[in-house]
Amino acid sequence: MGSSAEFRVSFLLLLVSSVGNILLVSGGCSGKCCRGRDLSCVTTDWRMDRVYGTCFCDKGCDKTRDCCFDYFTECPAQDCSVSDWSFWSGCAESCQPSVRIRVRNVENQPSNSGGACPNLRQQRGCWEYRDLQGEHCAHNAGPAFITSMEFGKGRPKHDKYGNPLDPGFCVEFTFQSRTPHCSVQNRPHTHWMRYITEGYKVCVACEPPAMKNNTGRCQGDGLQDDKEVLLHWQAVGNHQCSGTWKKIQKTQRCDCPPQHSFVFI
Repeated sequence: MGSSAEFRVSFLLLLVSSVGNILLVSGGCSGKCCRGRDLSCVTTDWRMDRVYGTCFCDKGCDKTRDCCFDYFTECPAQDCSVSDWSFWSGCAESCQPSVRIRVRNVENQPSNSGGACPNLRQQRGCWEYRDLQGEHCAHNAGPAFITSMEFGKGRPKHDKYGNPLDPGFCVEFTFQSRTPHCSVQNRPHTHWMRYITEGYKVCVACEPPAMKNNTGRCQGDGLQDDKEVLLHWQAVGNHQCSGTWKKIQKTQRCDCPPQHSFVFI
């Protein structure tokens, strides 16, 4: 017989039995591909080793070396493919710590043990500074709400007329305590919370729109408090991640390492 490639043209093989009977037998992996190791995913045809007999069309046959001759052409692994991310949604709630989300859709499901689909939904902390009527939110005294410096990079630097906004300022703090929940969650929008460590100095930027026009300050910035006063903070995106810190000083700009740089919300 010729090479196995000669048999890929057709899966109908003419077999002559030992007693002279002529049979048409359907073989090959066309339409028979299975995931994992599946002993029911079996047929009778030429194998990779050019031996005619029982052969398989499941993912496991590659390891057991009993695949049908056309397994790799009929059952190629297809990874999951997804669309691009949508735009970020608005905050779920106004005038309080909340989350925004973005999603993507599956365009092609994985087949033949191809790569699984990645995460289809992401969320991150946010704060909407206007209520549903478009009015500026009224803020009450309370803890400082913080999030990662990455969030601050997306803030506008100019007003709607193109004029530069106030660059704000930075406040340095030393973390005194934190709840265990800051390091428990392992979601993309909470990874930055793992760097909240007791005893470390951090820099927190106060900039528009978190900076109030009438005061030029951010909620919880501690500027009016003595350095020995224990102040409270809360992470946006995980309401169980909170703790205390003490103010060190106010500076013109933040110069802490990226993992220890945050912004007021």
